[in-house]
Amino acid sequence: MAKVTGKYETIFIADTTLGDDGIAALVAKFKALIEANGTLGEVVEWGKRHLAYPIDHKTEGYYTLITFTSAPEFPAELTRNYNITDGVIRSIVVEQAE
Repeated sequence: MAKVTGKYETIFIADTTLGDDGIAALVAKFKALIEANGTLGEVVEWGKRHLAYPIDHKTEGYYTLITFTSAPEFPAELTRNYNITDGVIRSIVVEQAE
């Protein structure tokens, strides 16, 4: 039997040069996208952190962790949105073990 929904978590790193308003808008954008396609769980904003290694000459990023439940097709769409959004340095979406 095919899965109807799955539990996922995603973390993305926003560029700190966007400023506080830009970062807040980016977080709100992805929260709204997840709510439109599934059930939003916990949103944990870790804030500014030093990157383990420079990415595009940047050494700091704003980390946000989001848990959600959605159809199995949605994580691929979320990843696509991360990849085409300016200001997202890195991102990952993983399925949580049940």
